[in-house]
Amino acid sequence: MVDAASSSMTPARHAPDVDEPELALDEERPAKAIPLKKPSAAEDEEPLVAGESAAHSSRRETLEPGRSLVISDFAPPSHGLSDRLVRFAYGIGVPPSTLAKPFAKPSRPRLLAAVEPGCMGDRSAGMALRAGHFLVYGVKAPIAQMDFSSSVHLTPPFERVIHGFTWLADLAAAGPREQVAPTASRIMQAWLDASEKPGKGPAWKVEHVGHRLLGWLVHAPLILSTATDKERGARLEAITKTARWLDRNVKDAGDRLGEMAGWCAIVAAGLLLPEGRPRQIFGEAGLLRCLGELVADDGGALSRSPLAQMDAIALLVDLRACYAAREKDMPEAFEGMLQLLVPPLLNLVHSDGALGSWQGAGAVRHDRLAALVDASGVRARPLKDVRQWGYQRVLANKSTLLFDAAPPPLQRHARFGCASTLAFEFCPQGQRLIVNCGGSAFAGGQVPARIEQGLRASAAHSTLVLDDANSTAVHINGRLGAGVNEVEVDRKTLKTPQGIVTRLEASHDGYAARYGLLHRRVLMLREDGSELRGEDLLLPAGKRGKRGKIGYAIRFHMGRGVELRLAEDKRGAGMALPDGSYWQFRISGESGDAKVAIEESMWVDGNGRPQPIQQIVIQGMTSRSGGNFSWLFKKMG
Repeated sequence: MVDAASSSMTPARHAPDVDEPELALDEERPAKAIPLKKPSAAEDEEPLVAGESAAHSSRRETLEPGRSLVISDFAPPSHGLSDRLVRFAYGIGVPPSTLAKPFAKPSRPRLLAAVEPGCMGDRSAGMALRAGHFLVYGVKAPIAQMDFSSSVHLTPPFERVIHGFTWLADLAAAGPREQVAPTASRIMQAWLDASEKPGKGPAWKVEHVGHRLLGWLVHAPLILSTATDKERGARLEAITKTARWLDRNVKDAGDRLGEMAGWCAIVAAGLLLPEGRPRQIFGEAGLLRCLGELVADDGGALSRSPLAQMDAIALLVDLRACYAAREKDMPEAFEGMLQLLVPPLLNLVHSDGALGSWQGAGAVRHDRLAALVDASGVRARPLKDVRQWGYQRVLANKSTLLFDAAPPPLQRHARFGCASTLAFEFCPQGQRLIVNCGGSAFAGGQVPARIEQGLRASAAHSTLVLDDANSTAVHINGRLGAGVNEVEVDRKTLKTPQGIVTRLEASHDGYAARYGLLHRRVLMLREDGSELRGEDLLLPAGKRGKRGKIGYAIRFHMGRGVELRLAEDKRGAGMALPDGSYWQFRISGESGDAKVAIEESMWVDGNGRPQPIQQIVIQGMTSRSGGNFSWLFKKMG
């Protein structure tokens, strides 16, 4: 069960009475099929973004975690034999001054250029810094009371901000340099006094060090312009020492995204510090190799996390700004990777412009997404050929359906791994109707850290749960265990008497080992976005089903502001949306003794703030040899 995200043990909160039109599912149909005509020869023209369209054909795929992974098709930076020898020598520890100018005295620490930042931060967080406190996912922490030493325990979001110096981008967005530089200088000095010397602890995690060094280089005017000569010299020395530390330790990162941060910082240091050519060559080779192990061939991060996707894009954007500061072009390999990374992120954007809640992410705001995509310079449609990324997207008359139709990430790739297989979100006409709780990556701000695992559980997603068990085991530190190994997915465009329908069908084996059952889900969305039909089937994994009964729950977490009213027969509910539209939910008569209940839940918004919502739950007992449960969401007015 979900700790605070799911609320099956909490009394339901009922919405005001709303007129409830009569609605019924077609109950005269085979037990395990929803009657539709065979696919037409014509393909459905599905608009992906305003003014654009792309055709979808019928296709069936079997996806397994970690498969079909190749270093994407782009050329590595071109280096001659001498550069390859320099890279090798630098990698084994030969000092850069020896390689760059073997008979000259090493240069004093200095920066060769000022960088125009590629990505701007959160202005509200920057204004909070100017007012004297850090603002992290809604939690304020006074700067004067902050202990910057690496031995102090901080929650993961505060670790990233404090030791990764991500606050520099926020402060840069909060005003002109002369107004914000004194604040940056004060925090910089406090941190150096507490954590300058390399050691253990959060401050010296490779990911935080990479973000910190890149931030110092990109936002150097903020930390140097108001410093005294002595402070300036000490800060430049800290930059140099941190770059040397990363040279030796970058491969010790906890995962590939953390390693990418380290390599980007190494390349930036090679560009902006004296005698940096050997470091640049070394860093470019390491970054290319890291990217090939971080990203699948469809451009999606192997963690399947949209937040990781955003981080990777932002790192490359800032790195490109460092190349531009030296009047150089970023290598085509990295530009090509940037082109690959953006479409999968766009694939998870709802019709309200904000991000879906997947693999730890909250509903990241439209303005933040738009700013990142604009900074990337990439103009692309949402990803159409989905493979390892796994998120199927249907757009129907300004209504979006997102469906998780791939296995969860492998343990070595998972960041905030969630047991979300076959969950979906539905956003009709820019109003979120069905959501996932999301936000486990924000735990440690306003979201309590103690419920982080609960937010990653299957019950925190709009999917079927057997026996209160996760489809994939959820472990601490964002890791996942045994569960879903294989997902079969089929996408078709069909013609029906009611019009064109997009049909998604997928199944997973997450419950096969424990309960001998496969979960198959069928979703069908009408082209006008006014009706979403679904069917959840439990099928025997072997030739013979098991005996006995097992409990199940099919959860549909409602969007913020959706008011629910349970039907008198407890086989449906009415939904009043904030825009004044009214929807109805019904289950079919073939769903046995299933009953519909309304329970409380929570949803994490793009600012990391938990919001109270409700959920519709279909629950009951079913045979261990299988069962099927059909349901319908329909717009009534």
